[in-house]
Amino acid sequence: MEGPRGGAAARLLRQESRALRARVLPPVLLGLAASLAGLCGAWLVARVVAALLGHGDAGWAELAAAGALALLVAALGLVQEGTQLAAGEAARARLRGAAFARLLALGPADPRGVGERASLVIDRVEALDGYFARWLPAAALAMLVPVLVFLAVLWADWHAALVLGLAGLLYPVAMALTGIGAAAASRRQFEALERLSGRFLDRLRGLATLVLFNRQEAEAEALAESAHELRQRTMRVLRIAFLSGTAMELLAAGAIACIAWRRGGGGGDPTAGIFALLAVPAFFAPLRAFAAAYHERLAASGAATALAPLLLAPSGEGLVLETMPPRVVVTFTDVRLSYDPARPPALDGLSFRVNAGETLVLAGPSGAGKSSVLRLLMGFVRPEAGRIAINGQDALSLKPEELRRLSSYVGQKPHLFRGSIRENIRYARPEATPAQVEAAAEAARVTGFAAALPQGLDTEVGEGGWGLSGGQAQRVALARAFLRDTPLVLLDEPTAHLDPGTEAEVMESLQRLCLGRTAIIASHSGMRGRLGRVLEIEGGRVAGPGRQAQA
Repeated sequence: MEGPRGGAAARLLRQESRALRARVLPPVLLGLAASLAGLCGAWLVARVVAALLGHGDAGWAELAAAGALALLVAALGLVQEGTQLAAGEAARARLRGAAFARLLALGPADPRGVGERASLVIDRVEALDGYFARWLPAAALAMLVPVLVFLAVLWADWHAALVLGLAGLLYPVAMALTGIGAAAASRRQFEALERLSGRFLDRLRGLATLVLFNRQEAEAEALAESAHELRQRTMRVLRIAFLSGTAMELLAAGAIACIAWRRGGGGGDPTAGIFALLAVPAFFAPLRAFAAAYHERLAASGAATALAPLLLAPSGEGLVLETMPPRVVVTFTDVRLSYDPARPPALDGLSFRVNAGETLVLAGPSGAGKSSVLRLLMGFVRPEAGRIAINGQDALSLKPEELRRLSSYVGQKPHLFRGSIRENIRYARPEATPAQVEAAAEAARVTGFAAALPQGLDTEVGEGGWGLSGGQAQRVALARAFLRDTPLVLLDEPTAHLDPGTEAEVMESLQRLCLGRTAIIASHSGMRGRLGRVLEIEGGRVAGPGRQAQA
């Protein structure tokens, strides 16, 4: 498993590197310019020092030029750092947007837990920042700058260039010795972080249940063990990074010692020797930055291993709707669906037909397969056998996103985001005009309770709809469905957990929403026969002939 996973991670990093090439190139060019200016400054300083020793005629002009070049190097370094930060921000934005869009497209079909999804979008993407901001520029400069410095020293003193070349050849050996097992250690660190994040979030959400069964102490100990494991793995990765830095310092010190020892006993003009000594830090500076950024590559490798299955997975293929049909007819023919081979199928030869403008209520006990029908129509799962047709055409030939364009979905627990009521309604169709948003709110009777709020539709609500009752949040969800204005409406227990008075108001809005649209409603009680034809489902198949509900 490690081979394919590592190959997918490398493929993802290569793909993103190509996409962000324009962002990574400026830091490299600025680094090259700073190195060239530094070499010129080093040559001028060498001439000034040689003149102080009685060789040459360098003076204040050379010293002033060297100072100006030093300021230029500092300015280029600041600009380079800014472009590196910009490259990292661009990479994070691109990867986080792609990961979030992919998770939204998968929807309920994604088997990952909430904690693992949050870790992917936040922690894993954050770990890739250093790969684009520091590692890629450092890797490019580590290949280009030492060659530039070597050629400059070769022009001045070929013996010193030979020493630098030998030190440069020993560098990959030192990195290989210190980097054995580093990628695996970083990957294990991120796996430990993912487990800890997921466990903490899941236990936090189920804290009331843990307290009810008196398991809070045991879970606290388990979290402490996971945190200790993460701490150990993080320190192991840091030790590897420090070892690579130590090897680099030893090579640089050895090169300086060899050059100084050779030039120490010689006579003549010392300019070339002084320049060679000053060029040693310039030779090793990009290699030192490369070694310092090496752990960024390790972290990125571990993060990409987790992100690759999500980002490199083939997107849903299929046809795209040219125009939105005004009315739809939905037909299920011997549809079969299983989530787990070890368990009975969710749908076992289900067949029914919903005509255009008709409302069908799927009634039955929990596990009968009602929600599976809605998932199939939204493209979150695909049947194993059978045919699903929309207006007589195979619905499975459409892209999953196109299936979701056809429908408006309202569940029993709609989620509201932190923001105003108006913004939560507009979430269904961001391009809608203010008049369309207000019309949808009026149709769902949102304006009725919003008028009593301090700022009407612009009243702020908290994450999860904090500040609104369950019935009010349900009406906001219905307003979203009115705003989408799709030919197909899918409802999953829309009146569950509502008191009789609120349920009556929501039912009135539901009747208005379903009027003229094809609607499929999943309900335990059959909505008491108030919306349309009722089809009893049990064990994934029709339990008996559908009956026409009486008004």
